[in-house]
Amino acid sequence: MATPAATKRLTREYATISKSPPPYIIAHPSEKNILEWHYILTGPPDTPYEGGQYWGTLMFPPDYPFAPPAIRMHSPSGRFQPSTRLCLSISDFHPKSFNPAWEVSTILTGLLSFMTSEEMTTGSVRASEAERKLFAQRTRWWNSTGGGSKAQSGSARGGAGAIKAGDGGTKFRAEWPELDEENQKWMKEKRINPQNGLPLASSQQPQCSPDMAGLRKRVHGSASTVGAVAQQTQVARAASQGWLGRNKWRILIGTLVSYIIVARVLGDGSLSTAA
Repeated sequence: MATPAATKRLTREYATISKSPPPYIIAHPSEKNILEWHYILTGPPDTPYEGGQYWGTLMFPPDYPFAPPAIRMHSPSGRFQPSTRLCLSISDFHPKSFNPAWEVSTILTGLLSFMTSEEMTTGSVRASEAERKLFAQRTRWWNSTGGGSKAQSGSARGGAGAIKAGDGGTKFRAEWPELDEENQKWMKEKRINPQNGLPLASSQQPQCSPDMAGLRKRVHGSASTVGAVAQQTQVARAASQGWLGRNKWRILIGTLVSYIIVARVLGDGSLSTAA
């Protein structure tokens, strides 16, 4: 349970961050527990995280601001292990280095700055730029579906503030109902499969160019024209095959006679030369 001093401080900070949120950051305390805060970091431009919707929690100690919060990011990012406590100078890993003058906005600004760097710490991971971009594209889907899972009963592993894998997006929906609604609409518009986060295969046939469409219309537009062309083709083929069939022996005999005559003429010419 929060001390009166912590409650007063966090209430004031919520009013401040709601009125003037830092760039790419929004946050609020849980309705059930003022010590449990939920944040969204939007991936800044010109980074592998651009456009990503990164959801996480800050779990404040009862004696805040004289001790720092536990910091977790639940959305897979390719930068941090999901729902794992992060070792930062502003987190509960280093209570002695925490400055009571630091506020929620200070903590989250520091987290965003660390995220866009390549510095490693406990709870961070390595990934390629392409992998991080792919994670960014799938954050909305992951947040609102729990990674394509169905809601399951049971407590979360990893301590207070961790999100149990496979909650079906229940916790996110409870804390961010408006964002969840936007995410569901986005998935529908983009035809995202809720089970795996991949685009659904289109059932529509590919469209042809106007020229090809006109050609198709001309060919299929008149049944009589198509029938006439087909009939003429068949008649020509039949006529050709019929004439050849009727005259093939005459052609063969004529060819043979011509060959004999030419051979005889050439033979007589050879004899005359010899004489």
